[in-house]
Amino acid sequence: MIKAGTWADYVKLKEFYRISNRAVVSQPVNDYDDLEYLGNITIGSNDQQFVVVLDTGSANLWVPDTTCAASCNGKAKFNSASSNTYTRNGQSWSITYGTGSARGFLGVDTVRFGGVGTTQLVVPTTTFGQATTIAAFFAQDPIDGILGLAFQSLAVDNVVPPLINAINQGLLDAPIFTVYLQRKGGAENVRGGIFTYGGLDTQNCGDIIAYQPLSSATYFQFRMTTIAVGTFTSSTGWEVISDTGTSFIGGIPATVRSMATAVGATYDSFNQIYAMSCSANTPDVIITIGSNQYRITAADYIVDVGYGDGRCAFAIFPFDSAGFSVQWILGDPFIRPYCNVYDIGQRRIGFAPVKSP
Repeated sequence: MIKAGTWADYVKLKEFYRISNRAVVSQPVNDYDDLEYLGNITIGSNDQQFVVVLDTGSANLWVPDTTCAASCNGKAKFNSASSNTYTRNGQSWSITYGTGSARGFLGVDTVRFGGVGTTQLVVPTTTFGQATTIAAFFAQDPIDGILGLAFQSLAVDNVVPPLINAINQGLLDAPIFTVYLQRKGGAENVRGGIFTYGGLDTQNCGDIIAYQPLSSATYFQFRMTTIAVGTFTSSTGWEVISDTGTSFIGGIPATVRSMATAVGATYDSFNQIYAMSCSANTPDVIITIGSNQYRITAADYIVDVGYGDGRCAFAIFPFDSAGFSVQWILGDPFIRPYCNVYDIGQRRIGFAPVKSP
């Protein structure tokens, strides 16, 4: 072909097909009371569908298995016998989260980001957990399972996370994803955001304010220099993570206590959160990352959690790191006003203001 002068065109054609096989895929998520954002996935040759937390604070995928009995009642369960692309791994696994644990065994099958009938990101030969037991917290929650989006180095048993597997297989335009979350108030199971895999979400997100390099590529971990509200400011500097799977912002107990005082919130020891008036006129929480300030308004940090007496939650909770290297968790109240761009390839995270609806 080189002799005939056709090799160069052939190489260009191969490159065209290689690029055209890649994609940017958007996956809608549903909002539950501004406390959880859940998406659909399917597993297996017959598209068995599950509702999962798309969680940047973990790195494993698991769903209930048909062998899971009482603790999985009411959940969708994976039936490996009905999928002709399934391969049994057999290795056992156990994962403990802040809200409970799950355990079971591993299997391998095709995982699709997105529900049946939608545009899906299809990831063949993905290892996932088949849960035989789940904690009471998960049993009472509308989720079936959890899909971790963090780095493989965080994964239990070093399992390759589904999104990392997609990147390794060259299925995406770029090794990044963007998270856009909406504020819907006290509504359950309503469209509330979009996860965009392989690119930026330019429809819902403005220009990126800045990228911050990751200090650890396990979680999406980076440095936060200052947090302030009203007359209170702390500039100690901390290691923080961006976590789509955490409903509130978690921080150092003494600092959170001072912030709660600044906005007139009092501690509810029974529910272990700070409570305040739902109609309080309070200043913005200001977070400094790098050389940029990010404002969180009262609309995002005052959340109705069902008190029913005019009180809401101050959506910043005391988080005791207990020697853990991360001192703060930037959960949904931070991600709602700022789209988070998780750049896996360049080990950095970007922040872009949400466009007005």
